[in-house]
Amino acid sequence: AWYVPCLASLETLQELCRKENLRCKSIGITNRNLKSYEVEYLCDYKVEEGTEYYLVKWKGWPESSNTWEPQKNLKCPLLLQNFLSDKNEYLSRVREGKALKVRNHVKALKPAVADYIVKKAKQRIALQRWKEELNRKKNHKAMILVENTVDLEGPPLDFYYINEYKPAPGINVINGITTGCECADCPAEKCCPKEAGFILAYNKQKKLKIQPGLPIYECNSFCRCGPDCPNRIVQKGTPYSLCIFRTNNGRGWGVKTLQKIKTNSFVMEYVGEVITSEEAERRGQLYDNQGNTYLFDLDYDSDEFTVDAARYGNVSHFVNHSCDPNLQVFNVFIDNLDLRLPRIALFSTRTIKAGEELTFDYQMKGSIDLTSDSADGLSPSRKRIRTVCKCGAVCCRGYLN
Repeated sequence: AWYVPCLASLETLQELCRKENLRCKSIGITNRNLKSYEVEYLCDYKVEEGTEYYLVKWKGWPESSNTWEPQKNLKCPLLLQNFLSDKNEYLSRVREGKALKVRNHVKALKPAVADYIVKKAKQRIALQRWKEELNRKKNHKAMILVENTVDLEGPPLDFYYINEYKPAPGINVINGITTGCECADCPAEKCCPKEAGFILAYNKQKKLKIQPGLPIYECNSFCRCGPDCPNRIVQKGTPYSLCIFRTNNGRGWGVKTLQKIKTNSFVMEYVGEVITSEEAERRGQLYDNQGNTYLFDLDYDSDEFTVDAARYGNVSHFVNHSCDPNLQVFNVFIDNLDLRLPRIALFSTRTIKAGEELTFDYQMKGSIDLTSDSADGLSPSRKRIRTVCKCGAVCCRGYLN
């Protein structure tokens, strides 16, 4: 049998059922709740004969079922608060940012105001659903929040959250490692880093102690040590709650931490599609015209593969560039020892305060072997169109590439 995924949201399907008076237990429409009404958001406002009315969008019902309800019948204080907040926000932004005196006794809202309020309500719902989706798909304990207080932009339409590399056909990101260390208490003399010819990357506080450019070898799934091993850091995922937020200076989405991060701490991993450098060249020409910078060359040992986080990625997809960053890139090897395919981990370069935006240098200076022909890493030097940098740092180079 052939199965085609349904692209309509659950709410859209519920609206169709109620419109056609149909029951569908699988999407939650039964005899018991077919005619139930719950306020989804408020669309408009008016005063008639001294009574205040709000136009209500009912959850699970089509917009054609919207009704005007007196305020005394509404038991949704948060939605009322959002409605008034959105109205005042719109009025304060009109006329090119010149604040207007907000009148509290209007008889009806202008269509433009009501339209903005509806768009803002729909955006709020969409961002909430996106936040829930991100937290369902992530594989770490820390929370992911979403915030947009800047514009009406909603979730990206062509982005899919993944937790690890997504290899293109023909690329194997697992090299079939079958052995691990026999340490009862890592690090021991024969632990994974020393077997690879390097020192342990972490100190007793599980903070990074090696210099940029050196690789990290963590214990793998065949090692004798358990999950509390001090040499298992990157593989446990992001330990901090983060917020994807809309920037107010034209840089699109960004990421900020909701917790204090100490110096030399692991923050997140950079993941995406693993493609060949030839395919990266082709995609890069398309991204150049869009001003996108999601290509990350895996050039620790060679220049055969690239990570493309444009469509598939995790929170790192939204981390912005800075010429004065607070994150540093390191190459990590765990269950795959193929030097052509390191995992990319971002560590803090200094103490980062709660609420501060996370950034890294898209050119990764100091992170890799600068003698490499492709030491630009993200946004490789072969890019033909220069992208203006908006990081605002005192030492800003002016361009991302």
